[in-house]
Amino acid sequence: MSDRLPGFSTLAVHAGAQPDPTTGARATPIYQTTSFVFNDADHAASLFGLQAFGNIYTRIGNPTNAVLEERVTALEGGTAALAVASGHAAQVVVLQQLLQPGDEFIAARKLYGGSINQFSHAFKSFGWNVVWADSDDIASFERAVTPRTKAIFIESIANPGGSITDIEAISTVARKAGVPLIVDNTLASPYLIRPIDHGADIVVHSLTKFLGGHGNSLGGIIVDAGTFDWSTGGKYPMLSEPRPEYHGIRLQETFGNFAFAIACRVLGLRDLGPALSPFNAFMILTGIETLPLRMQKHCDNAKAVAEFLAGHPAVASVSYAGLASDKYNQLARKYAPKGAGAVFTFSLKGGYDAGVSLVSKLQLFSHLANVGDTRSLVIHPASTTHSQLDDAAKVKSGAGPDVVRLSIGIEDKEDLIADLEQALAG
Repeated sequence: MSDRLPGFSTLAVHAGAQPDPTTGARATPIYQTTSFVFNDADHAASLFGLQAFGNIYTRIGNPTNAVLEERVTALEGGTAALAVASGHAAQVVVLQQLLQPGDEFIAARKLYGGSINQFSHAFKSFGWNVVWADSDDIASFERAVTPRTKAIFIESIANPGGSITDIEAISTVARKAGVPLIVDNTLASPYLIRPIDHGADIVVHSLTKFLGGHGNSLGGIIVDAGTFDWSTGGKYPMLSEPRPEYHGIRLQETFGNFAFAIACRVLGLRDLGPALSPFNAFMILTGIETLPLRMQKHCDNAKAVAEFLAGHPAVASVSYAGLASDKYNQLARKYAPKGAGAVFTFSLKGGYDAGVSLVSKLQLFSHLANVGDTRSLVIHPASTTHSQLDDAAKVKSGAGPDVVRLSIGIEDKEDLIADLEQALAG
């Protein structure tokens, strides 16, 4: 191949992969094994001491997973990545490297309901404290910064409402505070938005969603941008201080601009254990090969469906950044010019009861708790994904009682519109 940098679609098919050197297999094999044979005692010792790269045990790394990690790294423009068992696992592993008991991180209120629950409740048992900010009010992030702040967490396209976050503005706040910016890029995928290009230091995904794309495999991934100096001010001892379990190695000194990805692997994944199955890695890799084709169809369909709903008499409002009238349309034009994503919400004039009724009447849309599938999906967040929140918190997160969330698939848009039309007519 020439020296030119491959395009996105080429990377989606080829990055990280090559024919199997033993069999010549063109598709990446599923290395369904727990362990790997060492060359000799010295080789084993060098692997365990982080003096050489290689495979030890699938909980820590696997060749199938490695191809997935290299591919997503290439698509996101990072330096290294770590694949884990789910998007939630990715968030736990990331924050374990950054936070000590009593530390804080700032998070945007507009997040996936499961993340709100994880941050508000599960992380308390680790002594990690979340401070909420409003992604529509950048100054609220500045006001939330304290000496205990160790990170800022946002979504590039927020779930469930599909609002676009001003990544660059919040990155400026993070830089001023001397903390890394973590961006969950699940709903956008790197096809629509590459957060590292806009100042993100760490990117996470639920691979379960658009990257895998077919609703058949759980997975998560952490991408290290290689942009943050972990030695600054002694804030991040997991990376800057000698690691006793590795004979005093300082990960920042030893691994430079991919030290965070290494820390997530050899400190987080090794000890917490949320390993991704090689079979799931294989399925997700296969999904990524068609990511550019799928995402464009998702976005084109979503815009058509949103325009239909915006003109329907039973609909009170539509929250989709791809609509010219939407408050986030200018941010969508800046950050996601190829499309504003495929997940959005709309409100029904009949309130809570109308939302529940609509979900039950749809026939082509599947009623389930997922997004990013080839199939179109629907859910009523207030009674499901965001049900753990009080009414005020539901509204703040974009999941009020009258709100229905759609994840638009790659079917014919005319069929999707017809299904919504019959359900709204009933």
